[in-house]
Amino acid sequence: MDAHRRIAKPVVLIVEDEPVIRWSSADMLSDAGFEVIEARNADEALSVLRSRDDVRVLFTDVDMPGSIDGLELARVAHALWPKLRILVTSGKNAPALRALPENGRFVGKPYVQEQIVRDIGRLLAA
Repeated sequence: MDAHRRIAKPVVLIVEDEPVIRWSSADMLSDAGFEVIEARNADEALSVLRSRDDVRVLFTDVDMPGSIDGLELARVAHALWPKLRILVTSGKNAPALRALPENGRFVGKPYVQEQIVRDIGRLLAA
């Protein structure tokens, strides 16, 4: 194998309006071997998804400022990029299963870091 050739890390897009949560989640996923892109709201996330074709997982909070919330972002992203894996989180109520896109998963806040890494690994393996 060419020594200059890098093995691509799976790309995860984190969408979270709380900076400390976004940064700590990004650090945790980066430490776990993922390439991480951060967005503060759904509008930024959609811009990233439109500009990059290598995002494999969308990890989004439900409650965010902006034109749409995280559940609507998940629905729009799934409709436009059906191969995108989606993990939704919230510190409030869990959404109804029918509110999640097909093959989407939900994890409540506060979440354990290992749980997020495991859930993203399962999404990528599916």
